[in-house]
Amino acid sequence: MPSTSPSENKTPHMPEDYDTKISSVLPYYSSFHQETINLVKSLPSPPKVWMDTGCGTGSLVSKAIEQFPDTKFLMLDPSDGMLEQAKEKLSSFSRERLEFLKASPTQEFSQELEQKPDVITAIQCHHYLDRKNRARAVRKCHELLKDGGIFITFENISPLTEEGISVGKSYWGDFQSKQGRTDDEIEQHLKRFGTEYFPINIEEHLKLLRKTGFRTVELFWYSYMQAGFYCIK
Repeated sequence: MPSTSPSENKTPHMPEDYDTKISSVLPYYSSFHQETINLVKSLPSPPKVWMDTGCGTGSLVSKAIEQFPDTKFLMLDPSDGMLEQAKEKLSSFSRERLEFLKASPTQEFSQELEQKPDVITAIQCHHYLDRKNRARAVRKCHELLKDGGIFITFENISPLTEEGISVGKSYWGDFQSKQGRTDDEIEQHLKRFGTEYFPINIEEHLKLLRKTGFRTVELFWYSYMQAGFYCIK
């Protein structure tokens, strides 16, 4: 969703072709959703309210909604275009199960919620933020969650060293090449690292999540230059 504001999420794809492009860019992208669903299934009880911030075209919720029949899903994204795509994708489901929130970046969200969510997910959205706004976004998720609720996030991450970054980019580029992307497409995408999105390393993620106030902070998934974390309030 194109944007000129550093506080808003950005993506290189327009909403209408997002789903067809992202799997050729991100290794194991579908696993981000499935592992998130598996993790929520492992909780002591299913969530009553699940908020998906940076929901994009609704791909995660389209998979989760059938597996959590008693859960209400709140959909939030900075892009009206993405939310319209999500509405279309989820049009067969009852509006009692879904609430589309006013378009907003996570850190600027101010809409009043009837119930605090048991689960908040943020899949591949907060790495577009600079450090200040990422911290604001994480605080907002902590604030919105009910006590005992779980925050689950996947982000592009930075390796720990400059050499690791170089190797990681080459490794990631090889994946994209095997998916049929051209050398120029790959080069342009990898140039966005640190210029259009701003990944931090795993140690920095863990420190930020603990500092925010979550009582439990865990890394639960990691491959290539993407990682998944969960935190309990």
